[in-house]
Amino acid sequence: MFERTGSSPLGCDLPDGLLALRAAEGDEDSFAVLVRRHSRPLLILACCMLGNAQDAEEAVQDAFVSAWRRLPEYRHAAEFRTWMYRITVNRCLNTRRRRRPPLPLDAVAGTATGDERNSPARAAEQDAVAAAMVCALGELDAEQRVCWILRELQGLSYKEIAHVTHTSEQTVRGRLFRARRSLKEEMAPWR
Repeated sequence: MFERTGSSPLGCDLPDGLLALRAAEGDEDSFAVLVRRHSRPLLILACCMLGNAQDAEEAVQDAFVSAWRRLPEYRHAAEFRTWMYRITVNRCLNTRRRRRPPLPLDAVAGTATGDERNSPARAAEQDAVAAAMVCALGELDAEQRVCWILRELQGLSYKEIAHVTHTSEQTVRGRLFRARRSLKEEMAPWR
């Protein structure tokens, strides 16, 4: 039905909306492309929210299973990516509610390192800053943390974050303002 051209896999150059439409009609290959395309950012989001790679992988897997089942309901009012963020955030929040202990965001430490470490002292300092950031993020309430992660680590717009969190853009701006202020205060010793 579709020919492969060049070295790109079938459907990789198609927009998410068309792939979602095909997947809703039962095209598993189209859904597989969506999974490959969105797994990594969703996993980063889940790791930041849950602080545990195993729980994050399970949440993302559950989110994709839920999306596959709910694709016929998907109305394309939002981008597929935003829809998947919403499903993943809900899965992560449900996981956190079930386990209740404070959230250690160890996954952020892995993303906080930039250049290769040149010396043991520099490496130790970077580790300490990352640990402080993990603690500071853990002190934010869940709503602020979700908004901050979606904006600062995932690069979503205020409108997309509002859609994911079922709030207004104004609410997102307020949560981000409070999150940034809290993080600035907590990270002041590291400046």
